[in-house]
Amino acid sequence: MKKIRDEHRLSLAEISKSTKIQIKYLEYLEKGEYMKLPADVYVKGFLRSYAVFMGLNEAMLIKQYQREKGIHKNIKKIADTDEVNAPIKFSSFIITPKVIIVSLIIFLALASFTYLYMEVNNFISAPRLVIIKPADGTTVDGNSTHVTGVAEKDALVFINDQPVLVNENGEFGEDVGLKPGLNMITVKARSKFNKEATESISVNSSLQDTAQQPSDNISNESVQDQTQNMNPISAEIYVSPNPTWLSVEADGNLVYSGVLLPQSVQKFEAKEKISVTSGKGNETFVKINGSDLGAISSDSGVVRDIQYNSNGKINSDNKN
Repeated sequence: MKKIRDEHRLSLAEISKSTKIQIKYLEYLEKGEYMKLPADVYVKGFLRSYAVFMGLNEAMLIKQYQREKGIHKNIKKIADTDEVNAPIKFSSFIITPKVIIVSLIIFLALASFTYLYMEVNNFISAPRLVIIKPADGTTVDGNSTHVTGVAEKDALVFINDQPVLVNENGEFGEDVGLKPGLNMITVKARSKFNKEATESISVNSSLQDTAQQPSDNISNESVQDQTQNMNPISAEIYVSPNPTWLSVEADGNLVYSGVLLPQSVQKFEAKEKISVTSGKGNETFVKINGSDLGAISSDSGVVRDIQYNSNGKINSDNKN
């Protein structure tokens, strides 16, 4: 068919236009791709139209198509039979004690390499540290804010240089006291290789300073007398031997709430009094103006609102 078309110098598009046979079917017929053609009843119709257009013997063209298609079918059957009867190939790989030992050695070598890589990576890189809340630039109404974040699993975490507890997932949370105005909160994570990561945020406290300012009609002499009569309080609080939850108020304002670790000392300043609430009274110790007053209570449980002034303790234990 292709040879005849070339002799007549006709394109497939021209034949398709005159015979109404799709170009792709004409291509299949010329290339002998009979399996792509539709049912024979349609193909015979194509060949009749083609024979009329090209002036060929219709019966001879159809007979040649049927003969060639039969040859293609026989070839395909032989190929399919060869595939079915192909011999089954078995793998020559056999698991032996030697193979098992070699595999274990390779596995241990890869595991050791992975472990060393992770250790070296931890040694040369800073630990992970993310402050989740509060966001930088946050404004709060109270005198404290709750700081939460995530650090490296085995890292030591410090908030404003005070150690805080980190759970097994690396999460931490601590209440931080605020003064009126702008406060800077610095969180530091230290890995076991002494590599550090530091994040800082600013928090604004809208709490007004309640300290009374001397009025204009008070004489300078009176102000000086009041200043001389004031006895400021400097308190140092520490715990031993276990981490202990504490809440501390200075002059009625909450300045600390969280878990204090044994190696940590918290320092507070007040004008009139300091009130301490502890989860373990007999493991919480106080120094007032440099004087060690010992444990805040003999009770091993929760004690509340143990108050101190510049002279020492000013109330008895308040147990939960």
